Amino acid sequence: MEINATYTSLVAVGDSFTEGMSDLRPDGSYRGWADVLAGRLAARAPGFRYANLAVRGKLIGQIVDEQIEPAAAMKADIATLVGGLNDTLRPKCDMGRVRALLGEAVERLAPACGQLVLMRSPGRNGPVLDRFRPRMEELFGYVDELAARHGALVVDLYGAPVLGDQRLWDVDRLHLTGEGHRRVAEAVWQTLGLPAEDDWRAPLGPAPQPGWSTRRVADARFAKQHLGPWIGRRLTGRSSGDGRPAKRPELLPYERTEVPEGR
Repeated sequence: MEINATYTSLVAVGDSFTEGMSDLRPDGSYRGWADVLAGRLAARAPGFRYANLAVRGKLIGQIVDEQIEPAAAMKADIATLVGGLNDTLRPKCDMGRVRALLGEAVERLAPACGQLVLMRSPGRNGPVLDRFRPRMEELFGYVDELAARHGALVVDLYGAPVLGDQRLWDVDRLHLTGEGHRRVAEAVWQTLGLPAEDDWRAPLGPAPQPGWSTRRVADARFAKQHLGPWIGRRLTGRSSGDGRPAKRPELLPYERTEVPEGR
């Protein structure tokens, strides 16, 4: 990897994590870490091009079937691939199949781009995710193996305690806030060998602890508005991304003013 290289194009592949859920712009659309990263890269390279093929709720098989071929055809300087975590959160999950599909995705995408970037997704504490943690950690271990085999970079978000801080997660407890996405963009930026803006791993300052009744009200609201529908979709095989197109399906010039970078 060339330190301080000038990258001229980026394609992002994956699910809701890369689409940018919960990082709302004023017009109601989502920003997300990939958009922030593209904005920063565009400031360094006039004519920078960016595509984001990610769609919320996609399983690794859907990512392989729908996103890998068009992403590879773009032959971008940078390709990011984050997938498989939705599979691990399903009631039934064939980890052998998940590994095989992720391996296929990497094998097809790595030779078609200048630099492939993989991730170990951020951790989040709680009884729901703790149930699936062994699967998640098996997936992340395989990400490391694939990266070593294919010369990909790995952004270790799972190993950053600050990304377990509940203040960096939206009320649905599954998607990062705008500040969380900004930190992920900075983590990818630094992994690419670009000069750091700040320490994305730095812990947040102390925060007042809500009382018992406040926590119970928040838990009840979360269960009704987010947890229940999330469980229902997984039990019925439905997805929040069914029928939804990619947010940015073509590799087109990116104007830095498209997405404000503010914290």
